[in-house]
Amino acid sequence: MFNSLSDRLTATFKNLRGKGRLSEADVDATVREIRRALLEADVAVPVVREFTASIKERALGSEVSEALNPGQQVVKIVNEELQTVLGGETRRVNLAKSGPTVIMLAGLQGAGKTTLAGKLGKWLTDQGHKPVLVASDLQRPNAVTQLQVVGQRAGVPVFAPEPGATSEFDDPTGDPVAVARDGVAHARAKLYDVVIVDTAGRLGIDEALMRQARDIRNAVNPHEVLFVIDAMVGQDAVNTAKAFDEGVDFTGVVLSKLDGDARGGAALSVRSVTGKPIMFASTGEGVNDFEQFHPDRMASRILDMGDVLTLIEQAEKQWDKTEAERMAKKFTDQEDFTFEDFLAQMQQLRKMGSMKKMLSMMPGAAGMREQLENFDEREIDRVEAIVRSMTAHERVAPKIINGSRRARIARGSGVSVSEVNQLMERFSQAQKMMKRLAQGKGVPGMPGGIPGMGGGAGGGGKKGKAKKKGSRSGNPAKRAQENAAIASGQKPAATGSAFGAQSQQPDPESLNLPKGFEKFLGK
Repeated sequence: MFNSLSDRLTATFKNLRGKGRLSEADVDATVREIRRALLEADVAVPVVREFTASIKERALGSEVSEALNPGQQVVKIVNEELQTVLGGETRRVNLAKSGPTVIMLAGLQGAGKTTLAGKLGKWLTDQGHKPVLVASDLQRPNAVTQLQVVGQRAGVPVFAPEPGATSEFDDPTGDPVAVARDGVAHARAKLYDVVIVDTAGRLGIDEALMRQARDIRNAVNPHEVLFVIDAMVGQDAVNTAKAFDEGVDFTGVVLSKLDGDARGGAALSVRSVTGKPIMFASTGEGVNDFEQFHPDRMASRILDMGDVLTLIEQAEKQWDKTEAERMAKKFTDQEDFTFEDFLAQMQQLRKMGSMKKMLSMMPGAAGMREQLENFDEREIDRVEAIVRSMTAHERVAPKIINGSRRARIARGSGVSVSEVNQLMERFSQAQKMMKRLAQGKGVPGMPGGIPGMGGGAGGGGKKGKAKKKGSRSGNPAKRAQENAAIASGQKPAATGSAFGAQSQQPDPESLNLPKGFEKFLGK
């Protein structure tokens, strides 16, 4: 999502780099490219006009003309305006002060309401709540069964007193309004603190759909009405959002299928047209592919600035603290990094989800999009198979893995010997890097190393290198003199000084040097 928009905006900002001053023509050209990028992304025309007008007004103002770097200032303005269009601040769920919090889901059929109900339930469970799903969609065939399956996958209980329609030829049975009302009563009796009501949708907007949605809203008096919209819809999202806003007066928006390849105009249009905040986003098919919507972070993703905060949150949620403490202690004690550690770290990464998704959150990910698209997630499985094909001793002492052992490991993991060799090479490099970091030498190629960890590779050159205590001279003759002095119990004399004074040199014969070596001492 947003790939085309992100690429166009990034290319536009490249033209501003290095310019000490922006003329009005430069601003006009930039705004024109931004307008084209937004229209190509299916953003509603009124939203595009308002957005570009605000950018142009600010870009021609003093904040850009007086800036030290006008190009960066324009990017900053676009970033801030994107945040405003997307909602400004993060909108949290309004929780009830007493009794269960009722959340009603509304939207067209196919938008992903039923799947999203399970994801929302799982997300609330992770937040410490005790939710229950209510199956009020009795119209769509097998909608009740689908909600039960989704609830089971998410580990959230489902209240479903009516089976609903089982095929497209069956007439819906039961009253969805009564099911919703009974679901809230059931939650209150069983001490559930959140009720998520899944409602029916239609292929298009009609009066029957809106009437049923209004009746359910009036019956359960929800604290939140979330409008679920397919992020791949495009321009039609605006008309659908307006109709549901007038029909049920929703309080927030949830974007589903945000991991798709559509242009993403719905996300930039719905908030501006309806005035209702985007609260959540569904980013995949798994029950954990669901996140709270942060306008500032989404704006950073669109402008290819990354979303490191979300990445950190996911890592904190999935990372095993005991394992992290074990690795930290091993790092502090400067112990060798083994394949056992490597395997443990890989398993921790897999808990965080798709590697593609994680890498796409890094700043500058647009520049390596082709590599990300070609990245094979199964590569992690192959690497794990190689490591698991090693013996316990081989994992902790990889230096013993010779040619015959590599051939055996390749056969056991179903890969070629060259793939085993590549993994061994990468592991060797990782070992060296971990050792340098543990010694406080920093990462090679990074000037000054890592802050707080001593001098890096950039400071390790000959110029500033401190001589180790007790070190010997590199000149064989001088080193021999020092050894002789130490053997006689004397302090090694300096072989020379900055002022040209020469020290007394011992007799070459007393040093037991090889024949002909005297010439190095000037004898």
